[in-house]
Amino acid sequence: MTMSWRSRTRSLQVFDTELSADAVEWCPQPQWDNVLVCGTYQLKPPDEAGVGSATPSRVGRVYLFQFCQEGPLCPPLTEVQRIDTPAILDMKWCHVPVSERPLLGMATATGELQLYRLIDTQEGSCGLKVLSSLELGPDRLALSLDWSTGRGDSSGMRVVSSDSAGCVNVLSVAEAGLTALSQWKAHDFEAWISAFSYWDTQLLYSGGDDCKLKGWDLRIGPSTPTFTSKRHSMGVCSIHSNPHREHILATGSYDEQVLLWDGRSLRQPLSESALGGGVWRLKWHPTHEHLLLAACMHNDFHILHCQQALDGDGGACPVVASYILHNSLAYGADWSRLALGGPPPSSPRERAEGGGARTECGGHLRIQYESPTASFDTSLEDEAGRYIPENSAPSAAPPPTPAKGAPSISCLLATCSFYDHMLHVWRWDWSPEEAGLVGAEGGTGDQGQVGMIANKAQPGEKSATQLTQ
Repeated sequence: MTMSWRSRTRSLQVFDTELSADAVEWCPQPQWDNVLVCGTYQLKPPDEAGVGSATPSRVGRVYLFQFCQEGPLCPPLTEVQRIDTPAILDMKWCHVPVSERPLLGMATATGELQLYRLIDTQEGSCGLKVLSSLELGPDRLALSLDWSTGRGDSSGMRVVSSDSAGCVNVLSVAEAGLTALSQWKAHDFEAWISAFSYWDTQLLYSGGDDCKLKGWDLRIGPSTPTFTSKRHSMGVCSIHSNPHREHILATGSYDEQVLLWDGRSLRQPLSESALGGGVWRLKWHPTHEHLLLAACMHNDFHILHCQQALDGDGGACPVVASYILHNSLAYGADWSRLALGGPPPSSPRERAEGGGARTECGGHLRIQYESPTASFDTSLEDEAGRYIPENSAPSAAPPPTPAKGAPSISCLLATCSFYDHMLHVWRWDWSPEEAGLVGAEGGTGDQGQVGMIANKAQPGEKSATQLTQ
């Protein structure tokens, strides 16, 4: 009897964030790994922005939660704080404590980077307290941030941020807060994403709406990138360095592709995987080097198995699980480091519902890809009306065959979606078993077929164009 994997995803809790949700982050530090934050972004038209206002305003809110699964009938998330802020584009926890406390960095629509410290409260819980803020420059939105501490090294701690003026900004972090070190023009349009190489934090990567992926070496200065790749055919909006495998980099784009790279040879990617939706965020698993989480805007959330590509065998990375219960743009996604013991909680079979059309990928579709800034949209048709991204369905590569004695994996995740302003907390269980007992074939078990449907905008959702009018 041959072995196969059984993959199951189960929703644990859904939370209405009221404002459009676009970022979720679990605290990566062991003592606080039950802490979750969710960031929101809402564009208010001029008539709602205030008396005499002629321009829309962008407002946000950060939610702080604690996770504690006490039983199947108890909601595991408890909201402990909410703070009104400028609209949030990205947020990340520092991977190591600073002055023995976690630090949260936020990139905001006012062009500021804000630092919050997680503190203990008199009620025996925790809370966020503003530590520092720094404006990147006038008339710009801070679009992303990353910490240099991805492998747990606190020496020379820095933050990198990208902005809507196409600039990359590097800042140092000390107990007193943020200090600007350098800023340079990196991209012709919005610089959607910037990230450190966690293995050599003098190396940075950036991606922009000019469809370019660039590398930078802080030792030689930013006058010239170390490389420029045009391998993505649309805006590059996600980059993540693998903290477990040196030189490995994952990038995602509005062109619906996830590319894996070896930083020593950037002429061609190691692999290319089509996911059927613009890839807004990518997150490597905190302990398993081969698992990659992707937030795919119009096509839900997917977990990719990248071991074959990491071993140099090429080919698309198979999707081993999909979470399809959101009904709007899939933006924020993160893995928790919390260990989940025991079997998944029993619950009725869950299937995605809603009145929106769910359409097989392919054909001549027309999709308007909105960014969270609601400042532009991108048509995915060419002048002849042909759909630009090819092979848009998630990878149909076969799932890996488990090795004898392979352990099961149970993971806790959080994801959020934009116009329906929803935060979901869910678990994924992946276990080897004899083929023929379950017809999972790498699917999501209780949620049916993996990722072969595209989650289009639902009735009543506003497009980016409507939001800016």
